[in-house]
Amino acid sequence: MDPALAAIVAEGFFSRLSFGLITFALPLYAVRELGLSLAQVGILLSLNLMVAVLLKPVMGALADRIGMKPSFTAAIGLRSVVSLLLVFAAVPWQLFAIRAVHGVSIALRDPSANVLIAEHGGKKAVATAFAWYQTAKSLAGNIGKASAGILLTLTAANYTLIFVLAFVLSALPVFIVLRHIKEPRIDQQEQDENPPVAAPEPEEGHTPQPPLGPRVLPFMGLGFMISSTAYMLANLFPVFAVQYAGLSEAEAGLVYVVSIFVVLSGPVFGWLSDNVSRNLVLSLRSVANVLSSAVYLIAPNFAGVMVGRAIDDAGKAAFRPAWGALMAHVAGFNRKRRARTMGAMSSGEDAGEIAGPVLAGLLWSLWGVPVLLATRIGLAVAAEVYAVVLMRSIERPRPRPRPGQPTAPPGRPREADESIGAWFRRNAPGARPEELARAWSRAGLTSLQDEWTRPFVELAPDDRSRVALAASFAAEPAALATDEIKATTESARSPDRHKLPAGS
Repeated sequence: MDPALAAIVAEGFFSRLSFGLITFALPLYAVRELGLSLAQVGILLSLNLMVAVLLKPVMGALADRIGMKPSFTAAIGLRSVVSLLLVFAAVPWQLFAIRAVHGVSIALRDPSANVLIAEHGGKKAVATAFAWYQTAKSLAGNIGKASAGILLTLTAANYTLIFVLAFVLSALPVFIVLRHIKEPRIDQQEQDENPPVAAPEPEEGHTPQPPLGPRVLPFMGLGFMISSTAYMLANLFPVFAVQYAGLSEAEAGLVYVVSIFVVLSGPVFGWLSDNVSRNLVLSLRSVANVLSSAVYLIAPNFAGVMVGRAIDDAGKAAFRPAWGALMAHVAGFNRKRRARTMGAMSSGEDAGEIAGPVLAGLLWSLWGVPVLLATRIGLAVAAEVYAVVLMRSIERPRPRPRPGQPTAPPGRPREADESIGAWFRRNAPGARPEELARAWSRAGLTSLQDEWTRPFVELAPDDRSRVALAASFAAEPAALATDEIKATTESARSPDRHKLPAGS
């Protein structure tokens, strides 16, 4: 594993270990020590996510400006301060204020963390990188909650000790991040801002634009739909298991043991997403929501709850890596705004995590658990249909070419060709942009931020040679291989670089 990626995974483990301690201890502290009602505790526990949902796009934009590593480090520091402040919280309003600041740290941390994972995971293993990160967080969360219960029992409910320990665990990753994580290279982030050296000046009144990409709002909606359906039973599960299925508290606690083993399957789903099908793995979350709800309806007993919970956890383990890879894919259309895009998509997911339990509680109180489970099945099916339609919108097939017209590899977004054609219209007036765009696509250069943009322009400094080079590309029986393009790069640096390669 890449050392930087290992450092990010370690940060995820320690941060969730700290978070698990606080998640278990904070509700008890709020009720027993400060006298908050259950309704107030519910708002307190959701407040950080509410703040994060509102601020993630803004904090993502900030991370794009100041850098991923500074944002990530600052978020870890702020989160650690929040843990320490809990030691001094003596009145309810202080708890609410601290929880709101924690939401700010989440909003700053998540977009930069997602970008760093995608960057250091590599294009061919993005989902696997997200899978390891999520697996570490899930394991640490379970360990943290279990440890908090044991420590509170052994120390006669010493909440100060729990919060100090949470602070130490939260602050420890700062040193790991500073030592091992590197900021993504500037030329990769801002390459589309720097015009190629040998490229002609743009026409007056035209500014080079980044490649067209899909709108982010539909993907925010997808995250909301899948997350809200998945989390309808998450927070209510202990009550659901005891009151609906008739389990004892001990049996309900035993069900969580299964979660620890199922969580370990995350890297397997990450590999499947990277090497088989991201869309297939992404769909498993909705499938798991349907199957688990059906099992709960058919078998409301210990065995049924155990199986249903295992299916739910497997769906969660599959969703995280595939969703991370999808965020990286969508954000990759405009690398200048990667953190902002990922922050927006993540905020949709967080909004669903808030809305799901609220809807579930409402349905349960009005019509009972069977209606709740039936609604969850219907929403999961709707989310899956929406996901299929949305995935096709970013992977729509190209139009049927005319006879003699070169074709691009299947599944390439049509927006890529349109943006490249627009670029040539601005920077190579009089050339044949459609032919050049098709040739560019055929060669695999579908992004103006691609590292091979510069040698292509250097080899074809004028309109005529660009058309000739495009014809040479189009004549190839298959897409140009990477080695050939690298060789082209070397020839571009030679004294006679303006000469076209043989056969042009």
